[in-house]
Amino acid sequence: MRTRSLLPQVLAVNTTLVTLTALIAAMLAPDRAGGLANLQRDLLMGVAVVAAILLNTLLLKRRLVPLELLLEAIERVDPGMHGQRAHAPRNAPQEVERLTAGFNKMLDRIEQERIEGGRAVIRAQEEERARIAQDLHDEVNQALTAILLRLQAAALDVPPGLRSELKEIQTLATQAMEELLTLARTLRPTALDDHGLVPALASQVANFGERTGIRTTFHRHGDMPELSDEEQLVLYRVAQESLSNVVQHSGASAVRVELNSVGRTTLRVRDDGCGFAPKKGSGGRLGVSGMRERALLVGGRLNVFSAPGEGTTIELTMGAS
Repeated sequence: MRTRSLLPQVLAVNTTLVTLTALIAAMLAPDRAGGLANLQRDLLMGVAVVAAILLNTLLLKRRLVPLELLLEAIERVDPGMHGQRAHAPRNAPQEVERLTAGFNKMLDRIEQERIEGGRAVIRAQEEERARIAQDLHDEVNQALTAILLRLQAAALDVPPGLRSELKEIQTLATQAMEELLTLARTLRPTALDDHGLVPALASQVANFGERTGIRTTFHRHGDMPELSDEEQLVLYRVAQESLSNVVQHSGASAVRVELNSVGRTTLRVRDDGCGFAPKKGSGGRLGVSGMRERALLVGGRLNVFSAPGEGTTIELTMGAS
């Protein structure tokens, strides 16, 4: 339930007090003059009361209306969105300007803490991914290699009828090793560490096209700005997840990946697939909610543009959430 505005409440109290004061003064004033004089006195007192109420209203409006406008602006601000700030109304009193400045400083601190905390979360996630990738490579892959060698040795001493079955098992083991190595590389993009964001994205797009048969292109515009390691990781992971969605959901025949560094750094992944009708709160079906959370962790903004039969575009803009 929304509370009543402060201005009419204060006006009502002040008006009541002024009126009661005038009535009490009129009652206590000595009645020595004639009826006409009393009437003139009462009229003057009434005019004085009205003038006092009007003056009180003007003063209160000057003080309280800017404060109420500021409160409405504060209510519209979403602390989770990067760069949103409250603005003091025009000709606002000094107190309202100071309150606005204090509120914006608080938003600055919240935003900085959120970004720093988000970067710490991303670093922890990537360290865990690297650990899992290393375990897969060192332990599980070695176990599969040992199994493959044992199968090769066993194939020499079995009857000819079983050799074909062992050969199929060897083939399956080899495929499992290849998929395991692919998974390990996906968990930890070494190309990003070794060559930087642009070559890593270009390699990712090229490998995606070779693996899926979908026609893919990568385009870069502008010079690469200075980005933190966490920001580069988010750009890489969003591209990775977007391409994965293309295979799983879109039925597309072509994908275009763009990295635009003119102004703010923007990543776009556009496909010519079936598209869908985006609904508020339904981002989970395409992993959009997870990508959006990643973007927010580094002060970015992720948007989805799609319609049935018109393909889908995932757009990530850094420093503009």
